[in-house]
Amino acid sequence: MKKGIIVLIALIAAFSGSVKADEGMWLPALVQKLNIDKMHAMGCELTADQIYSINHSSLKDAVVALDHGSCTGELISPDGLLLTNHHCGFGEIQAHSTVEHDYLKDGFWAKSRDQELPNPGKTVSFLISIKDVTAKIDSALTPDMDENAREAKVEEVASKIERAASEGTDYQARVRSFFESNKYYLFVYETFRDVRLVGAPPQSIGKFGGDTDNWEWPRHTGDFSMFRVYCSPDGKPADYSPDNVPYHPKHFLPISLKGVHKGDFTMVMGYPGRTERYKTSYGVQYTMNVTNEVRTKVRAKKLAIIKKYMDTGTKARIQYASKYARSANYYKYSIGQNKGLKALDVIADKKALEKRFTAWIDEDSSREAKYGKALSMIKDAYTNTDDEVAGAYMREAFLRGPEIFTLAMRANGLYEVMKNQPENKEAIKAMSARIQGSLDDFFKDYNAPTDEKLVAALSKIYADNVDPKYYPAYLNTIKDKYKGDYSKFAEKMFKKTIFANKASLIAFLNAPSLKVLKKDPAFQATEQIIDAMRVINSDNMKTVPELEKGRRLFVAGLMKMDKGQNLYPDANSTMRLTYGTVGGYSPRDAVWYKYYTTLVGYIQKDIPGDDEFDTPQRLKDLYYAKDYGQYADKDGTLHTCFITNNDITGGNSGSPVINAKGELVGAAFDGNWEAMSGDIAFEPNIQRCICVDIRFVLWVIDKYAGATNLIDEMTIVR
Repeated sequence: MKKGIIVLIALIAAFSGSVKADEGMWLPALVQKLNIDKMHAMGCELTADQIYSINHSSLKDAVVALDHGSCTGELISPDGLLLTNHHCGFGEIQAHSTVEHDYLKDGFWAKSRDQELPNPGKTVSFLISIKDVTAKIDSALTPDMDENAREAKVEEVASKIERAASEGTDYQARVRSFFESNKYYLFVYETFRDVRLVGAPPQSIGKFGGDTDNWEWPRHTGDFSMFRVYCSPDGKPADYSPDNVPYHPKHFLPISLKGVHKGDFTMVMGYPGRTERYKTSYGVQYTMNVTNEVRTKVRAKKLAIIKKYMDTGTKARIQYASKYARSANYYKYSIGQNKGLKALDVIADKKALEKRFTAWIDEDSSREAKYGKALSMIKDAYTNTDDEVAGAYMREAFLRGPEIFTLAMRANGLYEVMKNQPENKEAIKAMSARIQGSLDDFFKDYNAPTDEKLVAALSKIYADNVDPKYYPAYLNTIKDKYKGDYSKFAEKMFKKTIFANKASLIAFLNAPSLKVLKKDPAFQATEQIIDAMRVINSDNMKTVPELEKGRRLFVAGLMKMDKGQNLYPDANSTMRLTYGTVGGYSPRDAVWYKYYTTLVGYIQKDIPGDDEFDTPQRLKDLYYAKDYGQYADKDGTLHTCFITNNDITGGNSGSPVINAKGELVGAAFDGNWEAMSGDIAFEPNIQRCICVDIRFVLWVIDKYAGATNLIDEMTIVR
């Protein structure tokens, strides 16, 4: 809520009794201080220095952020071979797929380096160091600053720190706030820009179970894909070039074939995106009633329209596969999160904490003076949420909705230059060329009739659920001129716009005209959407400063109230370490889930011809021949997936699951349905991390795909 701020706080004793060893997303730089003794007691054999060091190679040097934190990957060879999830590489697999070369359906395997496929725009970032810079920033702040002045000063000082850390290097530096702007850390990264697709199983393995099994256990999904990091011949980050060479990492993970067993220590390192375990009862109610309700309502309609088109043929399926998967993932998540929050009565737990916090404040007048208004500030920010509801529908129905609007938004800068600087021909030409350069990729995966249906359906949902003062003007036009016929409006808009057709848009960009752009109905609608966004943001900003202050003071008070505990910050796409053990759980009365699945499950779930459960014939042949090679477990079966109680969230997808010796045993790829509330409240009895067993990954590469060239470059521990 409010500017999409990431809120950060420890999950303290009041939430679940006491802090568990398997709970928390810890900063690796603080492992020696906060965690290593507990980790050793649980079976870890590594030193803190072997996990995180800035002086020599350590585990952190093998773990990377993909695309600045959308997923995680790990280096598994001295030649830059990288493992992540299939769904993390899905966009690249889809982008390289055609009707003639359907890598989504058939998989892709580079049997030599020259067959590896480049992916413009994809990045891999290595963490160089973490440094506490709280004192530097706090020294520039004064108690009498209002929140806007405080934020401006923080940004000013942080920018200086970042420049000093990156000047004269290829590094990128970023100061991040923690514990709701009560702590600040500097993160320094090295980002590589030549990342090539090396291998991916067919979707029937990499996405086996589809939306039905998503967020579920038991699982039988080979959710992995492989890339390779390339660099310039001198080892520096570089854009794609045929002259680039494989990157040699400071550290890569050896791979264990010993498997995992109940009670085994496991460690996950990665880049979790966002948790909100500090969130008050008011915030939880907002998440349930606004964020999740709006998301599920809009995406249900969006997904139905897209799926109908995808079912028309192979081309349609390939075009929209990645878009559908991205939207469906958090559609189901939101449904599950609301269910979990209700089942665990999280709001009651939050209210209990707030009651304890208030009692603690009342014990001391100085506390009352400093923290006394924190909860009331937060509560007041949620009292009138019309602007927030409008903002939620704006994001889902328009910004993540019809693609014609996002395409037309690219022309906004061109419009401003043509209107205000018509003599600046060079700028106009450059902007036109930049837009034109993106059109091949856009129209390759675009279907105008489908987008037309989305415009009609999602515009209606917005109009039916949002206060009219936040309408883009064209919604009033539909009500007045088109008698509420959204389909008729959309049909006319798509007939007249230049943005729905590649040829017409290129013709315009070759000879840009302000008059044409002004009259274009899709561009007009987009400008009106932008105007509505400004109104929403203006109303939203009226409460932001007080909400920010309330959150900051609430968290600061909690840190004082439970001083002495080892507190961990919420996730914010920075590197974290979690540790736990392998084990099953009971999802409901009289049911027990064991901690692993086997290839038997593929055969049991097999539905020939089904979109989600059609098992590849080669996999079945290998199963019936019991051709598991060196990858079988001691029990003679091939284990496919396993679960641990490691604390993960979105962004951890692809994270390495590491055993007590620092060896790779799996890759994390999902959470379980019963614990979808975990981003707000961790529940140790049921929250589980779902991982693909590394032995199954290697079996698919070796036995199924025959890509032994990849196996040969790994270090395998038997």
